[in-house]
Amino acid sequence: MPLHKIKVLELAGLAPAPFCGMILADFGASVITVNKTGEFSQGALHHGKKSIALNLKSKKGAEIFKRLSDQSDIVIDPFRKGVMERLGLGPDVLTKSNKMLIYARLTGFGQNGPYSKMAGHDINYVGLSGLLSLFGRENQKPTPPVNFAADFAGGGLTCAMGIILALYEREKSQMGQVIDTSMVEGTAYVGSWLFRTQDHPMLWGRPRGQNPLDTGVHFYDTYETQDGKFMAVGALEPQFYNILLEKLNLTNDQLPQYENFEKNREKLGVIFKQKKQDEWSKIFDGSDACVTPVLSIDQVKNHPHNKALDSFYYDDKSGNIIPKPSPRLSRTPGQSKAINFTSPAAGENTREILSENGFKPEEIEDFLSNGIVQQVNRKSKL
Repeated sequence: MPLHKIKVLELAGLAPAPFCGMILADFGASVITVNKTGEFSQGALHHGKKSIALNLKSKKGAEIFKRLSDQSDIVIDPFRKGVMERLGLGPDVLTKSNKMLIYARLTGFGQNGPYSKMAGHDINYVGLSGLLSLFGRENQKPTPPVNFAADFAGGGLTCAMGIILALYEREKSQMGQVIDTSMVEGTAYVGSWLFRTQDHPMLWGRPRGQNPLDTGVHFYDTYETQDGKFMAVGALEPQFYNILLEKLNLTNDQLPQYENFEKNREKLGVIFKQKKQDEWSKIFDGSDACVTPVLSIDQVKNHPHNKALDSFYYDDKSGNIIPKPSPRLSRTPGQSKAINFTSPAAGENTREILSENGFKPEEIEDFLSNGIVQQVNRKSKL
């Protein structure tokens, strides 16, 4: 895989950092999660990683982390500005002894500015990016797209892209660098097209919820079916809208594209309620009407298109549906670690990691007995 032999230290954090580490692991990197001593559980994105539990507030714990960093390619730091510096483990320190180190900082508000030391969550970062003001229906308050936009698109994925760029540049310079991933900036950047089309009156030009792409028109919306499921209609272009009408046995006079949006939405609502989702899928599949089912997470794996591409994996142990890595590389594709690996308990691999990094058995026992590190043994399930 493309990141084979790349070594990553991922400081344990919430969703964005584990997602970033998951991407690197799925494409071949060896990822060690650094947990605090006293922690036991991990999140949902740690399959195939190893875990060491370290007391970074102790002098010896910090020295262990520094030694691991000296033998690593990447450090992922999810903490707010100044946290690692106070531990004596900021990028200025770590990159002095490891010139090739890529130190990736992944925070909500970035390393500078008046908000840089504030706590926050996805909704705050999307709000500050400007994009949240665009999401929502007419005459309703802005609706956050769960924690998808900032945590994952503008955060973890953007940080992973920065790491890949830094790895590529390192091949030429033989030098690492510090990556500052602000989820506010990352979210805004992912939304660049939305920013740069605001002067297009046919796209925006009206209040939230009254534009073509924010459910302001009847031909770009979702409709409930007879069985309580939904269909997604996205017939923006006239040629696709005409096919939509054809499939519904309607004429443009009966359902004009650019008139009576609310009245036409009501008409479509009544029509789509007349058949089940599967029935509508059979009508529209293979056509250019731009109408598809809104699949639940439980449905995605067995949909004919996703099934043909083998896009998802079902984990028998957890009962979860796992998306397979994307994009697909022709020679060196990624492989989801959730398929063949478990998620380690916090500190499950402490002895192993220390031993592999040159620490002697008596040193390891001293660390354990003094609470500098923690080894957690997974209990077998009978």
